[in-house]
Amino acid sequence: MSFVAEKRILVAGASGYAGALAAELVDRHPGFSLAAATSRSDAGQRLSALYPQYRCDAVLEELSAGSHGHLDGAIVAYPHGASAPVVAALRAEGVPVVDLSADFRLRDQAVYEQWYVPHQAPELLAEAVYGLPERNRQEIKGAQLVANPGCYPTASVLALAPLAPFISDVVIDAKSGVSGAGREASAVTHFVSVDENVKPYGVGHHRHMPEIDQELALAGASDLTVTFTPHLVPLDQGELVSCYATLNQQVDIDALYADAYDDERFVEVVDHLPGVREVRGTNLCRINVRIDERTGKAFVFAVIDNLWKGASSQAVQNLNLMLGLPEQQGLEL
Repeated sequence: MSFVAEKRILVAGASGYAGALAAELVDRHPGFSLAAATSRSDAGQRLSALYPQYRCDAVLEELSAGSHGHLDGAIVAYPHGASAPVVAALRAEGVPVVDLSADFRLRDQAVYEQWYVPHQAPELLAEAVYGLPERNRQEIKGAQLVANPGCYPTASVLALAPLAPFISDVVIDAKSGVSGAGREASAVTHFVSVDENVKPYGVGHHRHMPEIDQELALAGASDLTVTFTPHLVPLDQGELVSCYATLNQQVDIDALYADAYDDERFVEVVDHLPGVREVRGTNLCRINVRIDERTGKAFVFAVIDNLWKGASSQAVQNLNLMLGLPEQQGLEL
């Protein structure tokens, strides 16, 4: 029996929600070993002390280029703006990277800088592949830098991509648990404002809007600007997008979605209205689609776990593809 060495993976930024889950998933992955888990603020602590729900006992280290031994891959879980220099340093060492920030998701540097900050590594934009495997699987397989999608774009693009060529207008009403706001904001600010409450935020200027526009255009939408409003709901994790699309022609909606997703392991088109509890702690996206008889619009509902398929487990799915491993390895239900 031949022995296959485990791939040594670095997780940078492992003290945040997405980074901690990524480290846990890498640590228990049968084809990976966790080479290092790093943190700028919590170095010296065990990850399991920060997140007792996980079983990863790695001691968090300071990130230091070249000091973590040979690396076969890395997941970078830094905020936008701070991530690009870290990604650039790892790429300079020849390390394949999945980046969880927004720094490499938008193809147009000017659009990125309009919505975020001056780009710190624009020379890498051309090589970055948008990491939605159900849309870009072949490109991801040959990539050295993959931009992991945002959680809202993951759910929204999976929900709408099969219909994109036939949409003249769409409204996306999105709802997410507070973990999407990040560790510090969730712990300090949002419990008081979200408990027993639901409220919109980022109205008209949420940073995921240009990402959704970009990917739906690549899926075939013509001159489409989405109307997108997110809401915080009193959950720790989970996400629902309710999409209301005006169609420019009649379509066989069941055939469209069957053709798109029947062979996909992590996207399930279901005949019931899905809830976020169904996909918690999984890499699944569940979609329900129907034509509303009264308005003629397409109603599409999609649920994901925002920390899993919306961030960390999708990063592992991408890393599997990049490193030539079975796409589902370490993510099986």
